Amino acid sequence: MAGGAAFFDLDRTLLRGASGPLIAEALGAAGLAPTRKLPGQDLLYKVYDLLGETLPTMALARGAALAARGQSRAAVQEAGRRAAERLEDLVTPYARPLLDEHRKAGRPVVLATTTPLDLVEPLAERLGFDDVVATRYAESAEGRYTGRLEGEFVWATGKLAAVRRWADTHGIDLAQSYAYSDSVYDLPMLGAVGHPHAVNPDPRLHVVAMARRWPVLHLDVPPGVPKLLGVEPADLARVLARPELMPYARFDLQGLEGIPKTGAAIVVANHRSYFDTAALGLTVMRSGRAPRFLGKKEVFDAPVIGPAAKAMGGIRVDRGSGSGEPLQEAARALDAGEIVALMPQGTIPRGEAFFDPVLVGKTGAARLAAMTRAPVIPVGIWGTEKVWPRRERVPRVWNLLDPPLVTARVGKAVDLAYDNAKADTARIMQALVDLLPPEARRRRAPTAEEIALASPPSH
Repeated sequence: MAGGAAFFDLDRTLLRGASGPLIAEALGAAGLAPTRKLPGQDLLYKVYDLLGETLPTMALARGAALAARGQSRAAVQEAGRRAAERLEDLVTPYARPLLDEHRKAGRPVVLATTTPLDLVEPLAERLGFDDVVATRYAESAEGRYTGRLEGEFVWATGKLAAVRRWADTHGIDLAQSYAYSDSVYDLPMLGAVGHPHAVNPDPRLHVVAMARRWPVLHLDVPPGVPKLLGVEPADLARVLARPELMPYARFDLQGLEGIPKTGAAIVVANHRSYFDTAALGLTVMRSGRAPRFLGKKEVFDAPVIGPAAKAMGGIRVDRGSGSGEPLQEAARALDAGEIVALMPQGTIPRGEAFFDPVLVGKTGAARLAAMTRAPVIPVGIWGTEKVWPRRERVPRVWNLLDPPLVTARVGKAVDLAYDNAKADTARIMQALVDLLPPEARRRRAPTAEEIALASPPSH
């Protein structure tokens, strides 16, 4: 019985923007195209990146076959190999995990693009595609382009025809297949498969996708995170992550340079208050990064707060289910070069346990580090319980005259062995203790009032 495949468009779908500029540079460096840019070329690409394909850009692409007449196919293929090295850097971070999901499901992954085959095939090989459906330039017996096409121009209905022919040849059922594209001109292909997806859709495709209830994805952000005009909620949060916007607390943040400027990292913190998430988020965002939090399901199930947490790329954890999906989702985020933030204690210690200088953590952070080899960056937080005591249902936002001091100290990456999750968890928790003030490491008997403040409201 025939199965399905997964068809992916290239520009603004798998790539951040258009491949054209880098391909043009590679062709120019090989002497196969003028090195001088055409008037308005940069503007045309900017419009493309913002709004997607237009008829003028496709007219230029359609005429490229004639312009290539007489060129050596081997030379163009070599230019494609050189361009692939730089194009790979434009691949969106969540594209590879999506490709892997289809491979694991047994579906062939196929690149379906208007870009000429000889220029894009090297990139497809780098990304592990099973095949490529692309525009083909006709070749003479001498290995030079004739100025004509071999088959159709793989765009709009031409792309659908090429995809259908490929499916028929390989025994693929389009009704069981998936397709991903940003362009309204790919509606024929999207409408022909059983599982169409609009990826970073242009305005016209976005309207169609909403009307037909097609999934809308953005492969440069975690699944479920919305974007508007290229901006996600975390981008706005990063702009608004300013201490003066929380006047009911004072902040002393140190060691921000310890948070990597790029690439994956697991940021861990101790847990003292419901305000810890705000303090840790502020710390990471002031370093220039946007964290993806692992949080309890109660947070994600709550009205208003839950959808906001998901929109920020948060990862829901149901501690009672025993499911490994949250760690898998966090690993995907790390593979995409994100920062994942969590509090290994899982919950705020209550009552007398709140004052225990020994911090006990769960093994999630250590297991995640072993899965991904992402560095674990400890952040010691102190004073948040004075902003939002465990006993109280809301933070003390009225405390504007004498706001408490919240400190955050970012430490060096924890040295882990990766062979024993419990031992590595102990190392992580000790690294957090070492970042706390001396009073946190002294054992003492708390007062009855302190115990009451450190207890849940129901107690």
